[in-house]
Amino acid sequence: MDLRSLTYFVAVAEELNVGRAAARLHMSQPPLSRAIKALEDNFGVELFTRTARGMTLTPAGHALLPEAREVLARVESLPSLVTQASDTRVITIGTLADSLDHAGRAMIDTFRERYPGVEIRIVEGDLTDPTVGVDRGLADVAVTRGPFNAAGIAVAEIRRDAVGVVLRESDPLAARDRVRLSDLRDRRWFRLADSADPLWRDFWAGGREAVPGVDTVVRTVRECIQAVLWSDAVGLAPLTINRANGIVVVPVDGVAPSPLVVAWRRRERRSLVHGFVDIAAGS
Repeated sequence: MDLRSLTYFVAVAEELNVGRAAARLHMSQPPLSRAIKALEDNFGVELFTRTARGMTLTPAGHALLPEAREVLARVESLPSLVTQASDTRVITIGTLADSLDHAGRAMIDTFRERYPGVEIRIVEGDLTDPTVGVDRGLADVAVTRGPFNAAGIAVAEIRRDAVGVVLRESDPLAARDRVRLSDLRDRRWFRLADSADPLWRDFWAGGREAVPGVDTVVRTVRECIQAVLWSDAVGLAPLTINRANGIVVVPVDGVAPSPLVVAWRRRERRSLVHGFVDIAAGS
């Protein structure tokens, strides 16, 4: 077993489709399938259940996934951790989609004024990881959205934003002032991958069970928008989402507002990070 095998496993586990995982890894399917089979042989257990309807993780696969992510994340974070240890005047800020934009320009200006000369690095995460890598050491702090579960992560709320359903402009529901979740029950949804944090995933699914083979799995806001425009999918998003042409967002009754938060590691000791948290939480 090596890091490459774990990388292959995580990709397949998150996509639950060898073809999509191979495309994500920029490789062909046969060697990926062989690598996964070799990994299963190494462990002596099946990591995936394969049926005509697709792939699912076995209990062993579910147990391995978070551990494999942790190993890969720690390796990936080593250069950043070494750099930060040698230069404390650098801060890496994670942002989920347009969350940093919505936190406000005043927060950015205040931080730059209070900490002149600090190098600020911005990293953008995808929707499968609401901590934007803070839990793995890839970012020092993140402006993101809740709710989510993450051991060792502290959060402070900036504000709460109402949630709506993303629809095509031509959708029959688009002309309404408000809709109910029951109005969306029989629609195709865009949804987060099964590997995403359950609390985070279920919130944006409106408590609805996934329908494999019908729903569209997405990783980015752009993929959400494209799923709506091209596949007539629907899904939940903050009302503050940056709108695309042909898209409307209609408020949904019965869904709690989404908190915009700043997140950081509980064990964090750098005053620079805590200074950013204080500014963000007070913005």
